[in-house]
Amino acid sequence: MRPEDIDTIAEETGFSGVVRIDRSGQVEFGKAYGLAHRAHRIPNTLDTRFGMASGSKGFTALAVLSLIEDGALKLDTTARSLLGGDLPQIADDVTVEHLLTHTSGIGDYLDEEADTEITDYVIGAAHELTSTEAFLPLLDGRPTKFAAGERFGYCNGGFVVLALLAERAGGIGYHDLVRERVLLPAGMTSTEFLRSDELPADAAVGYLPLDGVDRSNVFHLPVLASGDGGIHTTVEDVSAFWRALFAGNIVDRVDEVVRPRRDVPEESMRYGLGLWLHEKTDTVFLIGYDAGVSFKSAHDPHTHTTRTVISNTTPGAWPIARALMP
Repeated sequence: MRPEDIDTIAEETGFSGVVRIDRSGQVEFGKAYGLAHRAHRIPNTLDTRFGMASGSKGFTALAVLSLIEDGALKLDTTARSLLGGDLPQIADDVTVEHLLTHTSGIGDYLDEEADTEITDYVIGAAHELTSTEAFLPLLDGRPTKFAAGERFGYCNGGFVVLALLAERAGGIGYHDLVRERVLLPAGMTSTEFLRSDELPADAAVGYLPLDGVDRSNVFHLPVLASGDGGIHTTVEDVSAFWRALFAGNIVDRVDEVVRPRRDVPEESMRYGLGLWLHEKTDTVFLIGYDAGVSFKSAHDPHTHTTRTVISNTTPGAWPIARALMP
């Protein structure tokens, strides 16, 4: 795709965000569009930090897999062995692998199969969600949807449970665990867990249409990201992540991370351990979608090509991502 074609799509759709294409670390295209803060007319730049929604589920998975390599967890470790009496609705046979592959069948606090819109207020007191343990009341009382291992069923709550298990197995908080085991070895120096109610000057505010006006997403998302997504990052750091992952700098058995575990025909995709996979090729994806956030990054490990589109609006990334990515 020519740069002018990207510009055309951006103009036609009112795109707000950043697009970057690089090969082997060399930037072939990089451009920012729209505003990071509309009230103050602050433009997005290539260094702007954006929320990546479920894109950071991959970071949770890798933190867990790093603990597995260290012997603190196993793929067949049951959630119950670390939960104790917490979350009694989670079946005793649900394992770490079930949670990593969205096959646990546990009830979800943010159920994407339910009849709700991404713009609905669904998580309650967002300002109280500052730790993984704070999610326990939201996760509790959710009945099992299907038997563990029966099928693929995308589950946000499952990755919060993974964060909780990782904390209890690793002996440190989830945020520090991801910093130490994913961000630091990947050289992701601009990626951080930012509070939505005190965003720094270089972070984009997320916007979504509500009642005929565009509003920020501050009341829609947890104030601080947890295991199911929401960390803030830059397009440069996303590229650094892919390079580090396939260089073996985060975990040793990258082949196991990207080995297809489940076909997801309704998405025309497959799924590995916390990462989306192309249905036919070896291209790997991080994907995030939430109120005021849209993000997709594709990496081809054979050509070392990364294509990333990240937006601070709910639907913003998709038109360009569809045109850019396989």
